[in-house]
Amino acid sequence: MAIFTDKSNRRKFLQNFAGTAGAIATMGMFQPFPVTAKNKNLNLALLSDPHVPEDINNNYRGFYPYNNFKTAAAQVADSGLDGAIITGDLARLTGEPGDYANLKKLSQPIVEKMPVAMALGNHDHRKHFLDVFSTTTAERQALENKYVLVMDHQEIQLIILDSLLSTNLVSGLIGKEQREWLTTYLEANKDKPILLFFHHSLGDRDADLLDVDKLFKIIEPQRQVKAIFYGHSHDYNYTTYEDIHLINLPATGYNFNDENPIGWVEASLDKKGGKFTLHAIGGNMSQDGIKKELTWRS
Repeated sequence: MAIFTDKSNRRKFLQNFAGTAGAIATMGMFQPFPVTAKNKNLNLALLSDPHVPEDINNNYRGFYPYNNFKTAAAQVADSGLDGAIITGDLARLTGEPGDYANLKKLSQPIVEKMPVAMALGNHDHRKHFLDVFSTTTAERQALENKYVLVMDHQEIQLIILDSLLSTNLVSGLIGKEQREWLTTYLEANKDKPILLFFHHSLGDRDADLLDVDKLFKIIEPQRQVKAIFYGHSHDYNYTTYEDIHLINLPATGYNFNDENPIGWVEASLDKKGGKFTLHAIGGNMSQDGIKKELTWRS
């Protein structure tokens, strides 16, 4: 995954660089978010599974992913939030260059307003993605085959992991290298709540994250890890595992059944918990505006 900002956001980052050099040395990446005296929360737009196609008329179950993401992007751009995260399946099916070209075009209204972080899902192609969304080694952790981003805020920390195993192979994998990195990172960073973001769902199907048990073994004793945010299933729900909150984000492109909404989630996060509001743009619209409040484990 990578993070992309416009020039004004980049200038803000460089202005803060001198004061955060120590954090950079420790974390590998420091992405500042705006903080005001009146509101210390981190306010984010959370999206998943946009499946943006090269062919703007491509549709599935009567839904047009290109148009849906265009609608969601306009809403996010006008939201006044601090940043946006998209948890994978950015491209329609096989991560074609034209998919990412359209994603970049549609994301521009958001990028002009706030940092945007993107994770990779099973329908993404890492090389094609990075050819369109250029990044630098300074913006990701030093893992050879995975792209990992740490984003920092005075109240909370976000880690965006890479669960892409192979393009158009439905299963996902964190993998040994990334698990070892995460273990080391968590041991060294215990002073703030940490939230994890990646694409794959957390069940025991072949289509889910294949090393989910190994991941939970790492994070369960690390009490600073409070929640995992993911997509993949095109469902929208909240569950827990050992008091770790598991938030399955709705798809932006299309749903798999009529019970689920299509849209994005507005999140207000701090060191004690999070407040979440669904912004439905299609599918089951009855859930539009529904709110959920979570308290982090101690």
